Amino acid sequence: MTIRPLVILPDNQLRLRSKPVETFDRALEKLVEDMFETMYDAPGIGLAAIQIGVPLRVVTMDLAPKDEPREPRIFVNPEIVSRSEAFACYEEGCLSIPDYYEDVERPDRVRVAYQDMKGARHELDADGLMATCIQHEIDHLNGVLFIDHISKLKRDRVVKKFVKQARRDGPAGAKPQHEAL
Repeated sequence: MTIRPLVILPDNQLRLRSKPVETFDRALEKLVEDMFETMYDAPGIGLAAIQIGVPLRVVTMDLAPKDEPREPRIFVNPEIVSRSEAFACYEEGCLSIPDYYEDVERPDRVRVAYQDMKGARHELDADGLMATCIQHEIDHLNGVLFIDHISKLKRDRVVKKFVKQARRDGPAGAKPQHEAL
């Protein structure tokens, strides 16, 4: 397993639409192993493959509290097939936008269709943190960031901050101090 570098805002890779996984092989297993290693090291609770520079529709998640056993979950080719009409607001952060957190309103329940590591199809009904996290990560697969769900003024400020930081620091990103989606 390898900890891979995170793609950090304003890198344009974060705006790419990821391609579906078509081959379920050892290369996919290695990607997922590296994603978990990277996500746990960050630390985060969710990671889309594009966040390590791989434009494939793969998401890893683990919502287990810090002091409890890990509960790794893998979603290959996930798609939201239905959303509730009710919304919930959660404070979100992102490993690709270190140390920035903002309240985001999203549907409070979703149904997600996805494949497992062998290509078998599944559906999952999610609510609460799971619903927020899976929506956040599927957004990444579609080139959407959580800051796209906040006001233009706030979004412009955070983008400007990260553009300035990238110019100053170069391509290496800072490691976040708190767990992020």
